[in-house]
Amino acid sequence: MKKTMRMRGFTLVELLVVIAIIGILVGLLLPAVQAAREAARRMSCSNNLKQLGLAIHNHESAYKYIPAWGKVIPAAQYPTSPGNPFGDRATFGVLFQLLPYMEGNNIVQLFDLRRSYLDPINMPAPLGTAPAQAFARVPVFICPSTPDVPSDYGPYLTQVGLPLPAGTPYILPRTDYTPIRAIRGSLNVCAGLPNSTTHNAMMSVPNGNTELKNTVKFGEVSDGLSNTICFVEQAGKQKRFFRGRPFPGSTLLDGGLGLNSFYGDVNIAREIRGLSGADITAPTQAGCTAINVYNEDNPYSFHTGGIQIVRGDGSVGFLSQNLNSPVLIALITRNGAESVAEDQ
Repeated sequence: MKKTMRMRGFTLVELLVVIAIIGILVGLLLPAVQAAREAARRMSCSNNLKQLGLAIHNHESAYKYIPAWGKVIPAAQYPTSPGNPFGDRATFGVLFQLLPYMEGNNIVQLFDLRRSYLDPINMPAPLGTAPAQAFARVPVFICPSTPDVPSDYGPYLTQVGLPLPAGTPYILPRTDYTPIRAIRGSLNVCAGLPNSTTHNAMMSVPNGNTELKNTVKFGEVSDGLSNTICFVEQAGKQKRFFRGRPFPGSTLLDGGLGLNSFYGDVNIAREIRGLSGADITAPTQAGCTAINVYNEDNPYSFHTGGIQIVRGDGSVGFLSQNLNSPVLIALITRNGAESVAEDQ
């Protein structure tokens, strides 16, 4: 008698059940994987900020002062040829000045420090003559949590009339970290202060006048270095973001692109506003929130719940985006005679 051989295997229903179970497990695991990745990115971001804190102290140790947010080269000292098309004598920004203390002196040596960062000698081709390697990305200035938006100054340079063909990208290495220049009146009123801009942050200069003063000594930080913010995250600056969403538009003219994202740009230092955060079509509407609302001027990150900061003593901390305005102002000012705790 001939025996019949039966092939054993999974039925279609069994296979679908297995696939469904695997899908459920992946769905449960994915948030944990994403959270672990963000934790690693945030730790890397924190390490970058720690390097900035150490660099500030190394600079102060060498010169007995820290650089203020900006400095103007006196007209009598500025080389006359070929001249600056912007007529601006501003030097490179704070982060650039810290490069020698972050193993970046080889970059600094590629520029003419007698001239502005906007001078043709210090700009890349086709507008300038600075070597291309001078504009390599500096990883320590980049937070890995931030979307990788190129820092394209092309639309702006074309708009102001420089001979750059329309649509030509002009990529400069960006930064996600910045010093604070001043506190706008819209934020000061939230703490019961006069509605006027104040210039007494860690690296501010009196009334914003960079010709009068361009250095700050640790001794001038009378609130204490551990109670005063030195750097904040202001991430994704080339593309404007509002409460985690990209701002509508793609050019300077329609509001999508920002400026002051190149780490050598003196104007990365911003004046912090008080914002309502209520309407993306009116992003600068006054109110009493300041963190993670709008990255045009204010502290901003892509971490959940707040931003990371560097204090004057070099330590790194985390500020909640719900921090009340009086505490934030007290942490920004270097000589406000306040005593505050970040958890207030």
